[in-house]
Amino acid sequence: MVDALSVKRPCFRLDFGYDSFMAWLALSAIVLTGFAMNGITEESEESPEARRCMDVAQRLRPLAKKLDEPKPGDWLDVHDEPGQTFRQYLSPKPVTARGQRKVIYIQPLGEFTPAEQAILDATADFLGRFFQLPVKIRDGWPESIVPDEARRRHPDWGGEQILTGYVLHDLLKPELPEDAAAVLALTTTDLWPGEGWNFVFGEASIRERVGVWSIKRYGDPSAGKAAFRKCLLRTIQTASHETGHMLSMLHCTAYQCNMCGSNSLEESDRRPLPLCPECLAKLCWATGFDPVKRYRQLAEFCEKHGLSDSQAFYERAIEALTRQ
Repeated sequence: MVDALSVKRPCFRLDFGYDSFMAWLALSAIVLTGFAMNGITEESEESPEARRCMDVAQRLRPLAKKLDEPKPGDWLDVHDEPGQTFRQYLSPKPVTARGQRKVIYIQPLGEFTPAEQAILDATADFLGRFFQLPVKIRDGWPESIVPDEARRRHPDWGGEQILTGYVLHDLLKPELPEDAAAVLALTTTDLWPGEGWNFVFGEASIRERVGVWSIKRYGDPSAGKAAFRKCLLRTIQTASHETGHMLSMLHCTAYQCNMCGSNSLEESDRRPLPLCPECLAKLCWATGFDPVKRYRQLAEFCEKHGLSDSQAFYERAIEALTRQ
């Protein structure tokens, strides 16, 4: 299915792999048919936790903005995706961070400058607030752990790239901790997912709790405060997006949302950091968080790092949820 993009066209996110995505959708269709026509079991829809998450989403719906028609070359201009409602999310028994698996692990891969390390540390802080889960940074792996057969020099621009599938399945999956909700590898080296693709910024599995992303294309965080802030925003947006996939959240096609697919850096920069109400309900179900506490912590993070647009949204969300 990678023929949907020409070899010359850069792709922002393959995410969990387009072939895997279509196969999962086919499986989901079979599962949904076996449960109910509306895509959710009666037991799940009537559970108190599901009702709580749907109520949170309903309170926040006035803040949501519908997704605009895609521009030429945008993700939804290239990929035909059906989207995923909260009810559809529940039906195939999504991966969650309940029970034993509640920790997000970040696995550094390769060398990091002091500024890049600061980006990594701030990203760990953000992910803990975003998912309301503990985050642990593991000891780094040297880039030499990736063999030559899982590397290449790009045939056009000559930059070094690492094969995402090797990181996911050969490095991360065998080392998955028993308490891991998700394990994300972070590298400063460019990534590519295989034949037919130029590069990706991140890729994640929707079932195996592993993901990888690179900050190679996010700008130089040591080039001043504005450059650091832009690199940080791009990094936390991709990290939270990929972790959302690891909790079985598919791309959002209804609202302007963190979980929208992006086919270029320009398109990604148009996407908001916060989740839309529909995707927030999915995350509420996956982790069971207190939404007001979550938004307060996220607003504090954004204030600290000068992310004023996201801070303003989080403050409006707090007001909507606490209004009598």
